Amino acid sequence: MDTIIETKKLCHTYSAGTPFERKALVDVDFSAYRGEYLGIIGHTGSGKSSLIQHLNGLLKPTSGQVLFQGKDIWSDPKTTRLTRFQVGLVFQYPEYQLFEETVYKDISFGPKNMGLDPKEIDRRVRSAAYFVGLRDDQLNQSPFELSGGQKRRVAIAGVIAMEPKVLILDEPTAGLDPVGVESILGNIRDYHQANNATIILVSHSMDEVARTVDRLVVVNDGQIPLQGTPREVFQYGDKLESMGLGVPQLTRVFHRLRAMGVDIDPSVYTVEQAKAAILAKLGRGAE
Repeated sequence: MDTIIETKKLCHTYSAGTPFERKALVDVDFSAYRGEYLGIIGHTGSGKSSLIQHLNGLLKPTSGQVLFQGKDIWSDPKTTRLTRFQVGLVFQYPEYQLFEETVYKDISFGPKNMGLDPKEIDRRVRSAAYFVGLRDDQLNQSPFELSGGQKRRVAIAGVIAMEPKVLILDEPTAGLDPVGVESILGNIRDYHQANNATIILVSHSMDEVARTVDRLVVVNDGQIPLQGTPREVFQYGDKLESMGLGVPQLTRVFHRLRAMGVDIDPSVYTVEQAKAAILAKLGRGAE
């Protein structure tokens, strides 16, 4: 697979040389591939936020490298600046970062900083608004007149409008109701499919990542102890729980059935997989 962004022996130490020194990342080798939908999971303080902030140059490594399309992003100031446009980062609760008079101006802020002409800026604003489900008549409204979920859409659109090759979203569904969660995830999925962009989804929700991503990276104590497909990672339920994480509810049920002596695949994590496993156990096949 074609690697688009990676880290090599990445280390980051906060407050180095002081009594408050803390190692956030230790020799992390991380890769994301062109066009994949990748999930990053880890408990609070595991190092996952420090990792993603290195990927677009918000944090500089204490040692090690961050490579975007094979080039060290800190090799020169121009490369660092260009990387920040090509690797978009949406922070948790991004609606608190809105500041412009209208939705249109907020979404256009990034493209303007890229030095694009007005026609291209307009195209990108309207395209980004479409992907996050904003109507044309909302573009002239103040973002502060919108609901919380709509504000979040505006903030995500502001990053999408830069048309990054890698889009990183830190807990994009935090605080939303189930309908809002499904809507936001659907918008992200549509953008991924339409643009073949690399999506990196950071989440605490095992059920959310299980049904969304192609591959999972587990961060714990500043390192990556597990990675693979959701099925491969969720086999290690006990190990995940020892890291302060869990497994999807369905996986937990099937692990319990296995522990009770039922000969059934314990790596199930979606409803469709559960149905297939149960029908196979009953000898009925898919129906």
